[in-house]
Amino acid sequence: MAPRANWKGFLRLSLVTCPVALYPATSETEKVSFNQINKRTGNRIKYQRVDAETGEDVDNEDIVKGYKVDTDSYIEVTKDELDNIALDSNRTIDIDTFVPRDEIDDLYVVRPYYLVPDGKVGHDAYAVIRDTIRATNKVALARLVLTNREHVVALEARGKGLMGLLLRYPYEVRNESEYFDGIQDVKITKDMLDLAKHIVDQKSGHFEPENFVDHYESALIELINEKQAGRPVPRAKVKTEGNVINLMDALKQSLKGTGKAAPVANENAPAKKAGKTKKRVEGQREMLLPIQGKGAQKAKSDNKSETKPAKRETKAPARATAAKRKAG
Repeated sequence: MAPRANWKGFLRLSLVTCPVALYPATSETEKVSFNQINKRTGNRIKYQRVDAETGEDVDNEDIVKGYKVDTDSYIEVTKDELDNIALDSNRTIDIDTFVPRDEIDDLYVVRPYYLVPDGKVGHDAYAVIRDTIRATNKVALARLVLTNREHVVALEARGKGLMGLLLRYPYEVRNESEYFDGIQDVKITKDMLDLAKHIVDQKSGHFEPENFVDHYESALIELINEKQAGRPVPRAKVKTEGNVINLMDALKQSLKGTGKAAPVANENAPAKKAGKTKKRVEGQREMLLPIQGKGAQKAKSDNKSETKPAKRETKAPARATAAKRKAG
């Protein structure tokens, strides 16, 4: 079943307008979720709205919003007061400006949406806006009202449609200096950097999200299936990693784990091609990916070697018959 649209309205570029619908581009509903239940009865826990001081139940019509200004002091804000300052949504995404995509810091991206034509009309206007955005190699910044709040959305062409990136405001992004200023300035030697680069070469590949495996989600499903079937669930052993004492030793040990020798410190030597195999580290869990490696090739070669004796056996009677005819 297709997801419901989060928003419906119009997309407008100057005088060009078309009806559109906004759909979430990602979903987490497929993940395993839990409910809180009573361990003794197995019944689901129900939460009630009670007064924190008196412990009495509070009716919905008596519940209002309050802004905390002190430990036990709140400024009451009613629904009517909020409605008075609510933005007047005209159900229109107005494109304000076009900017280069690489100028938008990833810190400002909240979540992606798909913006598609709504209904059978307006596809021509939609295509004009989409192709204009693609031709300029930029993204369109527009304003959108969702849940009584105005948001900035960046529209970019994606395939046959448009993708909208909901953006944060500057006050929502924390300053990196508050976290990075305490990082010490460390001088890294060339040997350490060469070893680290060699490790990167051995582990380099391509971005293939279809090979991602959510091991925790898989373990949750397996756990639930085992418990539902009434089978005992073994308790896993807790594994701890050893402390790194020497950085250079750790880098060399990492290269040893890949089955490759450490690079020789020679700048004029030609670079070697990265190998495709690596030695399995003891205690490391293997990722269950649908990739055929050397194991599959070895199995094929073993099958071929098993079929060769059969061919030799079929030729032996033929040689015997030929010898008997010659003797006759």
